[in-house]
Amino acid sequence: MKKSNLITRQGYDTLERELRYLWKEERPRVTQQVSDAAAMGDRSENAEYIYGKKRLREIDRRVRFLTKRLEQLQVVYPSVKQHGKVFFGAWVQLEDESGELRRYQLVGPDEFDLRQHKLSIDSPLARALLGKMLDDEVKVMTPTGEHWYSITAISYEALTTDT
Repeated sequence: MKKSNLITRQGYDTLERELRYLWKEERPRVTQQVSDAAAMGDRSENAEYIYGKKRLREIDRRVRFLTKRLEQLQVVYPSVKQHGKVFFGAWVQLEDESGELRRYQLVGPDEFDLRQHKLSIDSPLARALLGKMLDDEVKVMTPTGEHWYSITAISYEALTTDT
């Protein structure tokens, strides 16, 4: 499945900061370390040199990916028309079948992080939530079976409920 090119402003800014850090700080620092290690002589058994060259390749790969990806991404800003319904960028609080509350923000695949309650818009749960309203129930099929959730809150500002 092709991943979405949608991203929140916060997510886009985070990726830009990472790119800037890698290019302006990390890469020059590692380049200097490799240069210093190379000056020590035999490179074939020089662990600092070998690790540094490997790290430079990793940095360059990530820089190329971020540069290309940032060109493809579309920043989505919440609209007043969206309030009361679940769309991209919304914070949604759900109650599952056992009464447990969970909250998620629907974000792009480049910024999802379940530890921070950020759910990819491409996930089955997010797809089921799109366009729904407060008190709507959604059914989601997962590898473990069918799950039901009730929408208990929708906001385009961060929900403060701790879960």
